[in-house]
Amino acid sequence: MPTFDTIIRGGTIVDGTGAARFTGDIAIKDGLIAQVGKVSGDAAEEIDAAGLLVTPGFVDIHTHYDGQATWDQEMAPSSWHGVTTVVMGNCGVGFAPAKPDKHEWLIGLMEGVEDIPGTALAEGMSWDWETFPEYLDALEKLPRTVDVGTHVPHGSVRAYVLGDRERPGAIPTEDDIAKMSAIVEEGVRAGALGFSTSRTVLHRDVDGEVVPGTTATAEELVEIGRAMGRAGHGVFEMASDMMREWDEFGWMGKLSRETGLPVTFAALQSIAKEMPLDEQIASMRAENDNGANIVAQIALRGNGIVMAWQGTVHPFRLKPSWQEIAELPWEEQKAKLLDPEFKARLLSEQHDFSEVNQDIIGLIMVVCGGWNMQFEMDPDFNYEPTAEESIMARAAKAGVSGDEYAYDLLCRDDCKGFIYLPILNYADGNLDFLHDLQHADDTVNSLSDGGAHCGTICDAASPTFMLQHWVRDRSRGTIGLENAIKRQCADTARLYGLEDRGVLAPGYLADINIIDMDRLKLGKPWLAFDLPAGGKRLLQKADGYVATIKNGVVTFREGKWTGEAPGGLIRGPQRAELAEAAE
Repeated sequence: MPTFDTIIRGGTIVDGTGAARFTGDIAIKDGLIAQVGKVSGDAAEEIDAAGLLVTPGFVDIHTHYDGQATWDQEMAPSSWHGVTTVVMGNCGVGFAPAKPDKHEWLIGLMEGVEDIPGTALAEGMSWDWETFPEYLDALEKLPRTVDVGTHVPHGSVRAYVLGDRERPGAIPTEDDIAKMSAIVEEGVRAGALGFSTSRTVLHRDVDGEVVPGTTATAEELVEIGRAMGRAGHGVFEMASDMMREWDEFGWMGKLSRETGLPVTFAALQSIAKEMPLDEQIASMRAENDNGANIVAQIALRGNGIVMAWQGTVHPFRLKPSWQEIAELPWEEQKAKLLDPEFKARLLSEQHDFSEVNQDIIGLIMVVCGGWNMQFEMDPDFNYEPTAEESIMARAAKAGVSGDEYAYDLLCRDDCKGFIYLPILNYADGNLDFLHDLQHADDTVNSLSDGGAHCGTICDAASPTFMLQHWVRDRSRGTIGLENAIKRQCADTARLYGLEDRGVLAPGYLADINIIDMDRLKLGKPWLAFDLPAGGKRLLQKADGYVATIKNGVVTFREGKWTGEAPGGLIRGPQRAELAEAAE
């Protein structure tokens, strides 16, 4: 009888604590790490990791797999990038609690905010739940390649309590707030990892209405936070426009101090936000100095849009000629797009902004012609392009207009070209401002939006980008490997009370990546139509992941799913049963 189930031999171990890397072995038994260091004994399987990097599995705390997790075991694309744990239900959108007459409304909310095809959600979800605890029970039925945890989402809670009264600007009564708080407390006691809301005008449903949390009062939000406090755990997660008159940090600080719970928010650089990122960080730290526990979630690259003819967004969607062909089958669209006469007619037209919401008109104008902010996605595109690589610069060099260059670019590769438009986190034309934030204890690496924005982004690849760009390749200055791994593993896990993972030590879950850093490389994105009902999504793979292990079971080898699905549902905080390392 072998001593262990698996032994990983001779790898360069980065254990997730921030400690220096070392060469050693890892023994796995019964889904847990049994030994780290020099391992004697034998195993049912031995993996030679000489010359390879061995890290904990990545913990991604900002995803939107709320629908996909009910039908999909593979959990791509996050699982393709070394992620072994996801936290979903972010930004106040999700599917529980859900009265039967609100299914379509909740799908429209998710489709509008997170660009997940509504037809895919409608076909893929069974809706064998109404309450939040019943949703957790439904999630528990399906094994996956990753563990999933979730928030109670504000949009669902408000719709459940307010019903048809849920409209932008709706003011809930004291009784309404009490009912919402009770639902949140019930959900957290059943195993939710927290509560989420959204307060940004960029988040709108399919009809263009702002999401429920946008107009919620501080009193409503604090009372819901108190419900989590009564349950004894939970993270309060929020996306916000950070308008100064809202005093977001004031109520976040009050809530955190009163309940003792962490509050976390999406911290993004934006030229459009009233409160600049450095002011947001300073305001957070002032509250933390006064006893609060507020944590900023930072993205490691520009948050924006990948545009394509078949994507959700491209620069010519508001041209009359495009509107004429928008509903045609793709092959007919493509024939038109490649027709020189059609191209000339479309490029001669003005954009039709008549139906555009004025709150986002500036953003739409950048999409339709901000060529200085848009970039061609070359095969080796690194997501930190320079001004010289912009469409404006390349068009000038080619002696054509930005419109024509962009049109031709999208027509490359059989009309499968891509344009990158970083809307947030790229106001300086580089990512330098993130360097110091990646060494701060009050920030965590996050905002991948895995499973969401299916036709516009694929930031689920963020852990790979972190290692490839920030650790290995960045010409403007890199970050240390040990720090990067700690931030994507232990730090993200600890924020949500998941103390049983994110570290390679005896007694922790055997969630492990084996990576060839020399070969690590993001692949070219592509549009797949593989969601239920043929729904589309942008996908991106990577070379260099030799193996990913979840709960001691190899789930991926060289980027291919083994068919194993040892992951499950996380219910509430988790504690590690630490064992002493064998001599």
